[in-house]
Amino acid sequence: MESELEWNDEVREGVLKRLKLWQQCSNKAAGARVTELVEHLNTLGIALPSPELGELLVSQICFDNNHPWMWKFTHHALSSRLLFPLQILSLLASNAIPHRHSHPHSFALFLPLLSQHAFSFHPTPSLSCNRKIVSSVDSALRISETYKVRDLEIGHVFVLFFFEIVISLLDCMLIDWGFQVTFSEKSSLVAAGKGEDCMDIDRNVTQSFEKSEYREQIRKRNSFTALEVLDRLTESRKATILLQSVLLNMPEKFNCLQQRLQFLESLELASSELKLVNQVLTKVSANMRGVSHFDYCPSKHQLVGTLINMASCKIPLRCNYRFCQSPCWVPFDIYMENAMDSRQIPTKSAIDVLTEGIKTLQILNQASWQETFLALWLSALRLVQRERDPPEGPIPHLVARLCVLLCIVPLAIANVLRDASEHNLSSVQVSMESEYTHEMKSDDSMKLELMSSVQVLGHFSGLLCPPTLVIDAANQAARKAASFIYNSMNGKGESGSGIHANANTKAGGNLRHLIVEALIARNLMDTSVYFWPGYVSTSVLSLSDSSPLEKSPWSMFMEGTPLNNTLINSLSVTPASSLAEIEKLYYIALNGSDVERPAAAKILCGASLGHGWYIQEHVIHYVVKLLASPLPTSHAGSRSLLVDSMPMLCAVLRGASSVDTVHILSLHGVVPTVAAALLPLCEAFGSIKPTSNSTGDESSTTYMAFSLAFLFLIRLWKFCRPPLDLCITELGVAVGGLEYILSLHNHRVMYSQDKRKSNPNLPESASVKPVYIDSFPKLRALYCQYKSCVASALSGISTGNSIHQTANMILSMIYQKISKVGISSSNSSSPTSSNACSSLINSGDDAFQRPMLPAWEVLEALPFVLESILTACAHGRISSRELTTGLRDLVDFLPASLAAIIDYFSSEVTRGVWKQVPMNGTDWPSPAALLPSIELEIKDILTHVGVEVPICSSGGSPVTLPLPMAALVSLSITFKLDKSLEYMHAITGAALENCASGCPWPSMPIIGSLWAQKVRRWHHFIVVSGSRSVFRQNNESVAQLLRSCFTSFLGTLSVSTSKLSDECGVNGLLGNTITTPGAYPYVAPGFLFLRSCRNIHNVQYVNDIIVGLVTEYSNELAGRRSDAGSRHIKSNQSSLSLAAQSAKEVATLGASLLCAAGGMLLVQELYKETIPTWLLSSRDVKKNNDSVASYILEGYAMAYLLILSGSIIWGVGSKLPPGTFSRRSRTIEVHLDFLAEVMDKKISLSCNPITWKTYVCCFVGLMVSLAPVWIQEVRVDTLRKLACGLSRWDERELALSLLHRGGMAAMGALAELATVIECERMLNSS
Repeated sequence: MESELEWNDEVREGVLKRLKLWQQCSNKAAGARVTELVEHLNTLGIALPSPELGELLVSQICFDNNHPWMWKFTHHALSSRLLFPLQILSLLASNAIPHRHSHPHSFALFLPLLSQHAFSFHPTPSLSCNRKIVSSVDSALRISETYKVRDLEIGHVFVLFFFEIVISLLDCMLIDWGFQVTFSEKSSLVAAGKGEDCMDIDRNVTQSFEKSEYREQIRKRNSFTALEVLDRLTESRKATILLQSVLLNMPEKFNCLQQRLQFLESLELASSELKLVNQVLTKVSANMRGVSHFDYCPSKHQLVGTLINMASCKIPLRCNYRFCQSPCWVPFDIYMENAMDSRQIPTKSAIDVLTEGIKTLQILNQASWQETFLALWLSALRLVQRERDPPEGPIPHLVARLCVLLCIVPLAIANVLRDASEHNLSSVQVSMESEYTHEMKSDDSMKLELMSSVQVLGHFSGLLCPPTLVIDAANQAARKAASFIYNSMNGKGESGSGIHANANTKAGGNLRHLIVEALIARNLMDTSVYFWPGYVSTSVLSLSDSSPLEKSPWSMFMEGTPLNNTLINSLSVTPASSLAEIEKLYYIALNGSDVERPAAAKILCGASLGHGWYIQEHVIHYVVKLLASPLPTSHAGSRSLLVDSMPMLCAVLRGASSVDTVHILSLHGVVPTVAAALLPLCEAFGSIKPTSNSTGDESSTTYMAFSLAFLFLIRLWKFCRPPLDLCITELGVAVGGLEYILSLHNHRVMYSQDKRKSNPNLPESASVKPVYIDSFPKLRALYCQYKSCVASALSGISTGNSIHQTANMILSMIYQKISKVGISSSNSSSPTSSNACSSLINSGDDAFQRPMLPAWEVLEALPFVLESILTACAHGRISSRELTTGLRDLVDFLPASLAAIIDYFSSEVTRGVWKQVPMNGTDWPSPAALLPSIELEIKDILTHVGVEVPICSSGGSPVTLPLPMAALVSLSITFKLDKSLEYMHAITGAALENCASGCPWPSMPIIGSLWAQKVRRWHHFIVVSGSRSVFRQNNESVAQLLRSCFTSFLGTLSVSTSKLSDECGVNGLLGNTITTPGAYPYVAPGFLFLRSCRNIHNVQYVNDIIVGLVTEYSNELAGRRSDAGSRHIKSNQSSLSLAAQSAKEVATLGASLLCAAGGMLLVQELYKETIPTWLLSSRDVKKNNDSVASYILEGYAMAYLLILSGSIIWGVGSKLPPGTFSRRSRTIEVHLDFLAEVMDKKISLSCNPITWKTYVCCFVGLMVSLAPVWIQEVRVDTLRKLACGLSRWDERELALSLLHRGGMAAMGALAELATVIECERMLNSS
């Protein structure tokens, strides 16, 4: 029965009458009176404890009614749970503390009551009763106002009540001792009595009593009693738990307590009276300081706790070089190598990814910043060295890898230093980003560790040897340092005794010199590093006073030399050295003469963009600005403004669309911005009708300008990706679609605008307006046509339609080229081809003129043209050679038509309705000359990486391909291998590989053989590319390759003759070089997996394989670390450490490969489906080591796999894009909900109980220690269930740590659990 329904004025008057009567006749013990009152209220049906009774009782024991018997009665009432201690103490505190001077007896009686009942917290099941208590406490202490908490719950109130009491007692003591203190915030209780002049009141009422020494003694004693009470309260474990909750969730409020602690510590020996209490002050201060040490410390007496300790800690060394080469840093290597795959254009900046990766791995590996930076440099150096002897082909090469080493990594480090600086400015003692805040050092300290890491690179001379491409640049950097040293010595008269170089140091520069220059250019280092011992060799120092070098072309340019051909060529092949040079070039490209503008654009997109590593981010910024704002400010005339800028834009588009440059743009994350800038160019150029067949300069024609922009756009939005990829969605739109890439751009614009509102001094970005496809009707119409073409076959068009007329004109042009004037339409199987062909018969001479139409109209009609000529070829009305000639003529006429050809043929190959045609050398090109050797080399590559699949060789049967596939590959081999045509080769190569995925297995070797015959120097590249195709739909081969990845990195599980385990670690996984030198190319299994994983159709299968391999390796590790014939891991510390570290390495590799293969999609699948299924299923496969140890390591490795994979994708911090943040919170909550349901006995598991318990404890422990921010995103009910389950397992510290990091919402659950644990402890002790 609810108390609020029974308590009324009559009950109140009856209780009040009894209390007054008992107070007057106090001959009976207070405890007996409490029993009488309980019986009376039970008779009336009043639910107990009662909030109304508490308010009535407090009103009778303060000020005029301050009778000792009532205080005793209150004490017994609290002990018997007749009253709520939280409510009573709050009401008493609001009266006793502010009026402690005028009523010292009340304060004296309040303090022992507080000491005994402060931690009593027993919420009732009645929600209305709890709400009354919350309202009563809030009215008394003003908690919602002081702590800015809107929706108070009883748990919040209890935690904040205790914190307020601690602050109030400290303020009371300091004020009563006569100290004039000014803290940032004062206790609301102490401030409430500030306006009352206690002495004046006493003087007016009872002046004689004021002079009583007895009362003055009570006041003095009260201050010391308050100190003793504070000591007793703060020394308890429960106090630490409650204060830690405030520390973690309200650090700014806890900072107020820190201010008081600092003041207390300064009081020692300050007063002779205080010397008596210095010892107690010291204890209180120590108790408070202990609150700040809140690291989760699992019990070292339990094996699970030992594993977490071993895996999350390492021995602190000055710099552990071996640790920097540990397998736990392999995520750096795998990400960097995966970023070199040109077929996948990432839409997120590699700088941002590495920034988060650096911070994440530093936390997960518990490394110093020096070790973290050194591991990062070593990974980047290995990336460059892997390119020493690559197979030649149309892929990014050394330039993109050097971009990572000398631009992306330094910029990522700069971001880390900036974030650390902002963190240090905004933090107040504690951050929730990580438990290990001691590593978030000052900016200067981190810079010193960065410098130290670069200095240590000198010990890795094998990785510093410069590739041929940068030998001159490295030597120039070394000469620059030598010249600086020489000038410094001569200018300052230094003796040089402190800068002698090592005589044994090899002369010339290396990659470390380039790294140093890249860091100096970004103010991450200064020139003092030039004086490092051995940095500059003696031979270079001896040349430092030689005659100056030839004048730089950039110096001539800055001095005003006109842009003639000689200077243009020199500037194009020489990187700029300063931002001023780039800015001057940009303004010439924007506002110069008609001759200067394209020349400046060409220079800007030359060596400065590709090799200008020290200022590359600025060059890219201005290139994008040119595309986004090409209109000169001084423009005059009536012609289209874009047409006048066409030569300059063509120069930018040609320079920016090369294979290496596009990859550099993608690494810098400007793909969405570039795509948004290309849309208006495509819309405008595609709408212009050419005035003649040629405008004189072919590179500046309208068609060419449109084709450069359109094909560039196609590559960026992945127009030619297979339809399967369109099924993956993110941000509500299809990944890879134009809508997705524009949504990324618009999100960045909105983010940039928000930042500029908060900080107007920020520079304006290249494109500051959102872009929507609906603003470009022509492009939107073609895009919709493309999507409908992918979804279904063409339905034909009616005669007389404008598209029909355009198609007829294009067909006339094509048939003119192939000299096929008249065709019979009687056997046509397509309405479109019938209409088109019949029109051709009656078209006359006008049909043979090239149509002068806007490019959009041509592209709109092309699908129907292609259907017509492909149907004609299928029915024998035109030959294969004529079809290829016609297609090539179409591309020559409008290069952008290549996109339409690819789209249409790709869709038709996927539909599989066209006949197979013989690749016999007569009808179609024959691959016979090289096909057997190509197939054999592909098989050798696969065998080398442990993949055994049957090669479907054609044998004696004719080699065939689907007609659209044959037409596309025949067209592709007609293109010249000219660098100026890279914009066409890039999209064609991707299209051929995508088309091959819709054909039988031999398709890729056939295509590769045809291209190998055309370009023999691409042979190795083609063979390696062909070996990837087997993994598209063959799950067994994927499983074999993944097993080889584990073997090459971790070693084999059993005795094997495989050479994969000869060199374990990163080099075994990814290789020292891309291909092993020799007659036949061999690649490392990890490299092959990274180049193949994004095209695996059943990518979810990768999760199952990786989880199985992690389980298998963990099981084997347990056997290796167990005593012979024992089921338990060896108990010594060394064996435990090795077991945990090995399991961690297994999980690290699995997580890295999983994230590379499927990114966020696979990680979500891992959390929501794979791991729950793994726990629910019983593994019937017989283990080699069926022991307790194997189950423990299984659970630990799987927990680390989950934590690391989530950390790689989402990071462990709180700063995330909105979409990523919501995905992370939903995914983690789903998984923790599953764990909570199991612990709540609502789901039954089939896995071993030891595995289950280890997995849960390790997963929660690692999340608490390494990713505490994740916990705040989970519902409190879920956290409460998990904490209760952990407490039942005797993992109380872990349960408390989990709730500690649950945020404000989990305060109530934390208080409840702390009370339960304290009660259990008291029962056990009794």
